[in-house]
Amino acid sequence: MKFLMNFIKGIVIGVSMLVPGVSGGTMAIIFGIYDDLIHAVGSFFEDWKKHSKLLIQLALGGIVGVLLFSRMIEKILGKFPSIMGFFFIGIVCGGIPTLYKKATIGNKKSSDIIFLILGLIIAILLSKDPEAISVMATAGDSKGLIFLFIAGIVISVAFILPGLSTSFMLLILGLYNVTLNAINTFNIKFLVPMILGIFIGTIATSKIIEISLNRYPNKTYMMILGFVIGSIIPIYPGMPNGINILYLIISLIVGFLIIYYISKVSDIIN
Repeated sequence: MKFLMNFIKGIVIGVSMLVPGVSGGTMAIIFGIYDDLIHAVGSFFEDWKKHSKLLIQLALGGIVGVLLFSRMIEKILGKFPSIMGFFFIGIVCGGIPTLYKKATIGNKKSSDIIFLILGLIIAILLSKDPEAISVMATAGDSKGLIFLFIAGIVISVAFILPGLSTSFMLLILGLYNVTLNAINTFNIKFLVPMILGIFIGTIATSKIIEISLNRYPNKTYMMILGFVIGSIIPIYPGMPNGINILYLIISLIVGFLIIYYISKVSDIIN
Protein backbone atom coordinates (compact mmCIF):
# COMPACT_ATOMS: atom_id res chain seq x y z
CA MET A 1 0.00 0.00 0.00
CA LYS A 2 2.86 2.36 0.87
CA PHE A 3 4.49 1.59 -2.48
CA LEU A 4 1.26 2.44 -4.30
CA MET A 5 0.83 5.73 -2.41
CA ASN A 6 4.42 6.80 -3.10
CA PHE A 7 4.03 5.72 -6.73
CA ILE A 8 0.90 7.91 -7.13
CA LYS A 9 2.66 10.81 -5.40
CA GLY A 10 5.53 10.32 -7.85
CA ILE A 11 3.11 10.54 -10.80
CA VAL A 12 1.71 13.85 -9.53
CA ILE A 13 5.20 15.22 -8.89
CA GLY A 14 6.28 14.09 -12.37
CA VAL A 15 3.34 15.85 -14.02
CA SER A 16 3.96 18.99 -11.96
CA MET A 17 7.55 19.07 -13.21
CA LEU A 18 6.24 19.45 -16.78
CA VAL A 19 4.46 22.71 -15.95
CA PRO A 20 6.66 25.83 -15.64
CA GLY A 21 6.17 27.44 -12.24
CA VAL A 22 4.82 24.29 -10.60
CA SER A 23 7.54 22.99 -8.30
CA GLY A 24 8.03 19.28 -7.70
CA GLY A 25 9.53 20.28 -4.34
CA THR A 26 6.36 22.16 -3.42
CA MET A 27 4.25 19.13 -4.34
CA ALA A 28 6.53 16.97 -2.17
CA ILE A 29 5.92 19.39 0.73
CA ILE A 30 2.14 19.18 0.18
CA PHE A 31 2.37 15.36 0.24
CA GLY A 32 4.46 15.50 3.43
CA ILE A 33 7.47 13.67 1.96
CA TYR A 34 9.85 16.58 1.29
CA ASP A 35 12.05 16.13 4.39
CA ASP A 36 12.30 12.37 3.83
CA LEU A 37 13.13 12.94 0.16
CA ILE A 38 15.90 15.47 0.87
CA HIS A 39 17.35 13.22 3.58
CA ALA A 40 17.23 10.19 1.27
CA VAL A 41 19.13 12.04 -1.47
CA GLY A 42 21.61 13.84 0.81
CA SER A 43 22.39 10.75 2.90
CA PHE A 44 21.95 8.15 0.15
CA PHE A 45 25.34 6.47 0.53
CA GLU A 46 25.05 6.26 4.32
CA ASP A 47 22.22 3.71 4.02
CA TRP A 48 21.48 3.20 0.32
CA LYS A 49 19.25 0.15 0.85
CA LYS A 50 16.88 2.10 3.08
CA HIS A 51 16.85 5.32 1.05
CA SER A 52 16.61 3.64 -2.37
CA LYS A 53 13.12 2.28 -1.58
CA LEU A 54 11.52 5.73 -1.35
CA LEU A 55 13.54 7.11 -4.26
CA ILE A 56 12.71 4.20 -6.58
CA GLN A 57 8.99 4.36 -5.74
CA LEU A 58 8.82 8.11 -6.41
CA ALA A 59 11.08 7.88 -9.48
CA LEU A 60 8.93 5.18 -11.11
CA GLY A 61 5.81 7.27 -10.56
CA GLY A 62 7.58 10.38 -11.83
CA ILE A 63 8.66 8.64 -15.04
CA VAL A 64 5.12 7.37 -15.67
CA GLY A 65 3.69 10.86 -15.05
CA VAL A 66 6.14 12.50 -17.44
CA LEU A 67 5.61 9.92 -20.20
CA LEU A 68 1.80 10.02 -19.90
CA PHE A 69 1.39 13.80 -20.02
CA SER A 70 4.38 15.21 -21.94
CA ARG A 71 2.83 14.66 -25.39
CA MET A 72 -0.45 16.29 -24.35
CA ILE A 73 1.34 19.36 -22.98
CA GLU A 74 3.49 19.63 -26.12
CA LYS A 75 0.35 19.57 -28.33
CA ILE A 76 -1.38 22.24 -26.23
CA LEU A 77 1.73 24.43 -26.40
CA GLY A 78 1.87 24.03 -30.17
CA LYS A 79 -1.81 24.88 -30.63
CA PHE A 80 -2.11 27.76 -28.14
CA PRO A 81 1.39 29.24 -27.68
CA SER A 82 0.31 32.74 -26.58
CA ILE A 83 -2.40 31.52 -24.19
CA MET A 84 -0.02 29.00 -22.64
CA GLY A 85 2.71 31.65 -22.45
CA PHE A 86 0.48 33.91 -20.35
CA PHE A 87 -0.75 30.91 -18.35
CA PHE A 88 2.88 30.13 -17.47
CA ILE A 89 3.51 33.79 -16.55
CA GLY A 90 0.50 33.61 -14.23
CA ILE A 91 1.90 30.42 -12.71
CA VAL A 92 5.30 32.06 -12.10
CA CYS A 93 3.67 35.17 -10.58
CA GLY A 94 1.49 32.99 -8.37
CA GLY A 95 4.57 31.59 -6.66
CA ILE A 96 6.17 34.99 -5.99
CA PRO A 97 4.19 35.86 -2.79
CA THR A 98 5.25 32.62 -1.10
CA LEU A 99 8.88 33.04 -2.14
CA TYR A 100 8.87 36.65 -0.93
CA LYS A 101 7.45 35.53 2.41
CA LYS A 102 10.21 32.93 2.77
CA ALA A 103 12.85 35.47 1.73
CA THR A 104 11.78 38.09 4.28
CA ILE A 105 10.89 35.97 7.30
CA GLY A 106 13.03 36.08 10.46
CA ASN A 107 16.45 37.76 10.55
CA LYS A 108 16.27 39.73 7.30
CA LYS A 109 18.83 42.36 6.25
CA SER A 110 18.67 45.21 3.74
CA SER A 111 21.74 43.74 2.02
CA ASP A 112 19.68 40.65 1.08
CA ILE A 113 18.32 42.67 -1.86
CA ILE A 114 21.73 42.20 -3.52
CA PHE A 115 20.99 38.49 -3.86
CA LEU A 116 17.62 39.24 -5.46
CA ILE A 117 19.35 41.45 -8.04
CA LEU A 118 22.01 38.77 -8.58
CA GLY A 119 19.35 36.13 -9.23
CA LEU A 120 17.55 38.48 -11.62
CA ILE A 121 20.75 39.18 -13.58
CA ILE A 122 21.59 35.47 -13.82
CA ALA A 123 18.09 34.67 -15.15
CA ILE A 124 18.31 37.44 -17.77
CA LEU A 125 21.77 36.32 -18.91
CA LEU A 126 20.70 32.68 -19.17
CA SER A 127 17.63 33.60 -21.25
CA LYS A 128 19.50 35.96 -23.59
CA ASP A 129 19.38 33.78 -26.72
CA PRO A 130 17.12 30.73 -26.20
CA GLU A 131 16.93 29.89 -29.93
CA ALA A 132 20.71 29.60 -30.24
CA ILE A 133 20.76 27.41 -27.12
CA SER A 134 18.08 25.10 -28.58
CA VAL A 135 20.09 24.71 -31.79
CA MET A 136 23.27 23.87 -29.85
CA ALA A 137 21.47 21.41 -27.57
CA THR A 138 19.95 19.47 -30.47
CA ALA A 139 23.08 19.47 -32.66
CA GLY A 140 24.22 16.12 -31.25
CA ASP A 141 27.93 17.01 -31.28
CA SER A 142 30.30 16.90 -28.30
CA LYS A 143 29.65 20.56 -27.45
CA GLY A 144 25.90 19.94 -27.36
CA LEU A 145 26.26 16.82 -25.18
CA ILE A 146 28.48 18.67 -22.69
CA PHE A 147 25.99 21.55 -22.61
CA LEU A 148 23.10 19.16 -21.91
CA PHE A 149 25.08 17.56 -19.08
CA ILE A 150 25.81 20.98 -17.52
CA ALA A 151 22.16 21.99 -18.06
CA GLY A 152 21.14 18.84 -16.17
CA ILE A 153 23.28 19.90 -13.21
CA VAL A 154 21.65 23.36 -13.24
CA ILE A 155 18.18 21.83 -13.52
CA SER A 156 18.90 19.49 -10.59
CA VAL A 157 18.68 22.49 -8.24
CA ALA A 158 14.95 22.70 -9.05
CA PHE A 159 14.55 19.06 -7.99
CA ILE A 160 15.56 20.01 -4.47
CA LEU A 161 14.31 23.54 -3.85
CA PRO A 162 10.60 24.03 -3.13
CA GLY A 163 9.17 26.91 -5.15
CA LEU A 164 11.59 26.41 -8.03
CA SER A 165 10.16 24.55 -11.03
CA THR A 166 12.11 22.09 -13.17
CA SER A 167 10.27 23.20 -16.31
CA PHE A 168 10.85 26.82 -15.31
CA MET A 169 14.60 26.10 -15.36
CA LEU A 170 14.21 24.50 -18.78
CA LEU A 171 12.39 27.62 -20.02
CA ILE A 172 15.15 29.92 -18.81
CA LEU A 173 17.77 27.72 -20.49
CA GLY A 174 15.76 27.71 -23.73
CA LEU A 175 15.29 23.94 -23.51
CA TYR A 176 11.64 23.49 -22.55
CA ASN A 177 10.11 22.76 -25.97
CA VAL A 178 13.05 20.68 -27.23
CA THR A 179 13.07 18.62 -24.03
CA LEU A 180 9.34 17.89 -24.32
CA ASN A 181 9.94 16.82 -27.91
CA ALA A 182 12.91 14.66 -26.87
CA ILE A 183 10.75 12.88 -24.26
CA ASN A 184 7.94 12.26 -26.75
CA THR A 185 10.31 11.00 -29.47
CA PHE A 186 12.56 9.09 -27.02
CA ASN A 187 15.62 11.00 -28.20
CA ILE A 188 18.17 9.05 -26.15
CA LYS A 189 21.14 11.10 -27.36
CA PHE A 190 19.47 14.23 -25.95
CA LEU A 191 18.02 12.75 -22.76
CA VAL A 192 20.93 10.63 -21.45
CA PRO A 193 23.47 13.46 -20.87
CA MET A 194 20.76 15.65 -19.32
CA ILE A 195 19.55 12.86 -17.00
CA LEU A 196 23.15 12.10 -15.98
CA GLY A 197 23.66 15.78 -15.17
CA ILE A 198 20.45 15.87 -13.14
CA PHE A 199 21.40 12.70 -11.24
CA ILE A 200 24.95 13.82 -10.41
CA GLY A 201 23.82 17.40 -9.72
CA THR A 202 21.06 16.29 -7.35
CA ILE A 203 23.44 14.17 -5.26
CA ALA A 204 26.22 16.80 -5.34
CA THR A 205 24.08 19.85 -4.53
CA SER A 206 21.49 18.46 -2.11
CA LYS A 207 23.72 18.90 0.95
CA ILE A 208 24.91 22.35 -0.20
CA ILE A 209 21.35 23.56 -0.72
CA GLU A 210 20.19 22.03 2.56
CA ILE A 211 22.99 23.89 4.40
CA SER A 212 22.27 27.14 2.51
CA LEU A 213 18.58 27.00 3.39
CA ASN A 214 19.35 26.28 7.04
CA ARG A 215 22.12 28.86 7.49
CA TYR A 216 21.22 31.59 4.97
CA PRO A 217 17.49 31.16 4.21
CA ASN A 218 16.80 34.84 3.43
CA LYS A 219 19.71 35.23 1.02
CA THR A 220 19.01 31.89 -0.66
CA TYR A 221 15.32 32.62 -1.20
CA MET A 222 16.07 36.20 -2.32
CA MET A 223 18.28 34.80 -5.08
CA ILE A 224 15.58 32.31 -6.05
CA LEU A 225 13.02 35.13 -6.08
CA GLY A 226 15.21 37.16 -8.45
CA PHE A 227 15.62 34.08 -10.60
CA VAL A 228 11.84 33.57 -10.75
CA ILE A 229 11.09 37.22 -11.62
CA GLY A 230 13.71 37.13 -14.37
CA SER A 231 12.13 34.01 -15.85
CA ILE A 232 9.10 36.01 -17.01
CA ILE A 233 11.18 37.57 -19.80
CA PRO A 234 11.79 34.38 -21.86
CA ILE A 235 8.20 33.19 -21.27
CA TYR A 236 6.52 36.41 -22.51
CA PRO A 237 5.08 35.63 -25.99
CA GLY A 238 4.18 39.21 -26.96
CA MET A 239 0.84 41.03 -26.82
CA PRO A 240 -1.74 40.26 -29.55
CA ASN A 241 -4.65 42.45 -30.64
CA GLY A 242 -8.42 42.22 -30.34
CA ILE A 243 -10.39 39.66 -28.38
CA ASN A 244 -7.30 37.49 -27.85
CA ILE A 245 -6.15 39.95 -25.17
CA LEU A 246 -9.14 38.90 -23.02
CA TYR A 247 -8.23 35.21 -23.37
CA LEU A 248 -4.63 35.94 -22.39
CA ILE A 249 -5.67 37.92 -19.30
CA ILE A 250 -8.01 35.09 -18.22
CA SER A 251 -5.23 32.56 -18.83
CA LEU A 252 -2.81 34.62 -16.73
CA ILE A 253 -5.29 34.96 -13.84
CA VAL A 254 -6.10 31.23 -13.87
CA GLY A 255 -2.39 30.34 -13.80
CA PHE A 256 -1.79 32.76 -10.92
CA LEU A 257 -4.71 31.48 -8.84
CA ILE A 258 -3.77 27.80 -9.30
CA ILE A 259 -0.24 28.23 -7.95
CA TYR A 260 -1.27 30.78 -5.33
CA TYR A 261 -3.81 28.27 -3.99
CA ILE A 262 -1.29 25.39 -4.04
CA SER A 263 1.21 27.57 -2.16
CA LYS A 264 -1.43 28.47 0.45
CA VAL A 265 -2.28 24.79 0.95
CA SER A 266 1.43 24.05 1.35
CA ASP A 267 1.73 26.79 4.00
CA ILE A 268 -1.28 25.44 5.93
CA ILE A 269 0.10 21.89 5.91
CA ASN A 270 3.46 23.12 7.16
